[in-house]
Amino acid sequence: MKRFASTLLLLAAMAPALPAATRLKELVALGGVRDNQLVGYGLVVGLAGTGDRQQTLFSAQSLTNMLERMGLTVSPTAITVKNTAAVMVTAVLPPFAQPGSHIDATAAAMGDAQNLQGGILILTALRGGDGKIYAVAQGPVVTGGFVAGRASNNQTVNHPTVGRIPSGAIVEIPAPSVIPTGLIQLQLHDADFTTSARIAEAVNHKFTSGGTPLAKAENSALVTVTIPPEYAAHTTEFISELEKLPVDADRPARVVINERTGTIVMGGDVRISPVAIMHGNLTLQVQTSYAVSQPGPLSQGKTEVVPQVSVGAKEEKSRNLVLKEGATIEELVRALAAIGSTPRDIIAILQNLRAAGALQAELDVI
Repeated sequence: MKRFASTLLLLAAMAPALPAATRLKELVALGGVRDNQLVGYGLVVGLAGTGDRQQTLFSAQSLTNMLERMGLTVSPTAITVKNTAAVMVTAVLPPFAQPGSHIDATAAAMGDAQNLQGGILILTALRGGDGKIYAVAQGPVVTGGFVAGRASNNQTVNHPTVGRIPSGAIVEIPAPSVIPTGLIQLQLHDADFTTSARIAEAVNHKFTSGGTPLAKAENSALVTVTIPPEYAAHTTEFISELEKLPVDADRPARVVINERTGTIVMGGDVRISPVAIMHGNLTLQVQTSYAVSQPGPLSQGKTEVVPQVSVGAKEEKSRNLVLKEGATIEELVRALAAIGSTPRDIIAILQNLRAAGALQAELDVI
């Protein structure tokens, strides 16, 4: 039977006694403190004949508009833009970015340019969702690939129509982020009621001494924290202390399967109910061979090809295992490996376990 090449990735924890504590910084984001996406339209010039062709009308129009602002009037139909490419420029404005600081930008070809290698992005305004200009970008475009050769005889490495401008964007106005005052909102990256309650408990244990609790778990994704009076003028220092707090994050038991690659990722907290597993393979093989029918000498017969069909069936002996009450994912992995199961076999077994109600975990197939 044909086997598919696949990879089995099993992350099975060795039944730790206590969950590992994680810094609060890795679990939450501060309300109001966020990145902002910027976008702009610009031109990359200086390309070695790999820019937009004449059919891309907006490249020629953009170039003539820029030249007109510089005092030179040219008709869009009277120029060739093969050394110029129209691009969309994107960047991410980090929170609290100050005017004059540099951020990276990315340029991607919009038209039919073949390669941005060696090009220079001309001054481009980057706007936010509110339409305001928060940064301007300009500089050489660094591509992670190239194109060598001509016409159909060429070799392309990576993606040469997208490139980065390292530190090529300069912030012009401050990012629209404000540091919390009075009340801090902690937004969980992965919503979970248990983790939310543990965060509130950890904050209250650290900063509350006999008074009203400072932290409250509003729901599975939000914890509110009141800034204590002694930190009223030192909000940044208080947030720094919050980020250092260790919290035992909880997570649901989950098994993730990628059937295309045969990858399986399992958490160590997955449990298996008492179950017996039997698994075997049935192989059917149909073969056709052709024999030549040769008539005798001086006979009136004709030489013909006669197909001969043979059908064979092979069934492997059933492989079985029994898991007792409270079996862990480690025991399941060892048992399946002991009976010689392949990743494809394990995927089928897990799906059947879930259907039988014996897999005490979420089963996600991606």
